[in-house]
Amino acid sequence: MTQQFTLTIESGKNRLGEQEGFDRIDIRPGDTLSIVGPTGSGKSALINDIETLAQGDTITGRRILINGEEPPESFVREPAFKPISMITQNTRCLADLSVEEFLLMHIRARKPGREDLLDETINLANTFTGEEISPESRMSGLSGGQTRSLMIADALVIGDTPILLLDEIENAGIFKDRVIQSLQGGNKAVILVTHDPYLALTAGRRIVMRHGGVASVIEPTGQEQDLVEDLALIEDRMHQIREKLRLGASFSSGSPSGSSVSSSASPSEVLTDVVEQGVIYR
Repeated sequence: MTQQFTLTIESGKNRLGEQEGFDRIDIRPGDTLSIVGPTGSGKSALINDIETLAQGDTITGRRILINGEEPPESFVREPAFKPISMITQNTRCLADLSVEEFLLMHIRARKPGREDLLDETINLANTFTGEEISPESRMSGLSGGQTRSLMIADALVIGDTPILLLDEIENAGIFKDRVIQSLQGGNKAVILVTHDPYLALTAGRRIVMRHGGVASVIEPTGQEQDLVEDLALIEDRMHQIREKLRLGASFSSGSPSGSSVSSSASPSEVLTDVVEQGVIYR
């Protein structure tokens, strides 16, 4: 069984030199947090601080603790002991290996003798992507969506780290709802950077970024549930249209539109208010 950890973020300063809008954030096994904010607001810098287990030695001055203490040197220097996996926006594999060779190499490094995990990893990756990955596929020939799907499955099955960081998984053309379902089913702490309203609102807490620092941490109260349900309908409609487009369908101007969010304000105003400011869904 994977060892569990509590990860703590201690506040630093934003690029204006102001103290961040929190004292500490404790992230426990099973927690899911989203990080939201405008482009350039410091979202990637925050997950980089977490991934490198920063100790006040980055521009933000944040400290990352494991179980309330400074992490041991082995967590920082030795990949096999590091409790964190990060999947970035620009995941690429330069080694011209087959998928089978790549995964077996990782299995031998992390879990010797568990070659049975090869098929499990590929099968899971294929639930995330519409383009099937085979063991004979070349890593350098995979699409962006296939690569991201494989890396997420690898982190879940082979790496099996207790803390996962995901940077904008919605941009990879994968089935993000299936990814989130798999992530939330493993008692792992999951932190995801996203511009996607549905992903942001279905997370347990939202970290709102501004000016290179954390502006606030929003704890959902359940008052956003109507909006989440509306967005789920829109997501389902978008999925149907996306799959028809991939199969070569064409649409007339009279094609039914997706469901709309009912509100006295425009949808964009509602999403901005709820996701980045914490205003009650109205």
